[in-house]
Amino acid sequence: MSLLMVRTTLLLAWLTATVATPALAEIGRVKSSTGAANVERAAQKLPAATGQELLAGDWLETGKDGRISLTFVDNTRFAVGPDSRIALSKFEYNATTQKGSFIARVERGSIAVVTGRITKTRCDDMPVQCGMQVETPDGDIDARGTRFIITVRK
Repeated sequence: MSLLMVRTTLLLAWLTATVATPALAEIGRVKSSTGAANVERAAQKLPAATGQELLAGDWLETGKDGRISLTFVDNTRFAVGPDSRIALSKFEYNATTQKGSFIARVERGSIAVVTGRITKTRCDDMPVQCGMQVETPDGDIDARGTRFIITVRK
């Protein structure tokens, strides 16, 4: 086999692996945390720490004395209150077009939200799910550029 064929084969194998494997992209960071506060990722419970990277699929959990402040890549900000459990279910954002989709689920507890650029997404040319949605056991909220607080009681 010639050197050119070997290089071409290796390049194609690398490209296939790169395209086939979705990259885990950072969606935000922990700005601050106090008390009992964790980020759950897969089967791991990581203590929430300032500067910690967040990924889509992470769960945020605070104890009775816990609080977490977060900033997302589109400048959305969350303040998670005590005794909360919140999923960062979906976060897809294109910084160039400033369009995307963000779904968070509040299972229990409280969250104060200042929405970022993702809520400015116009849904005309996007798939059905765009902008920001917060799901609760009692219903869903579609945020379109505002500040709000949600409390879900046990």
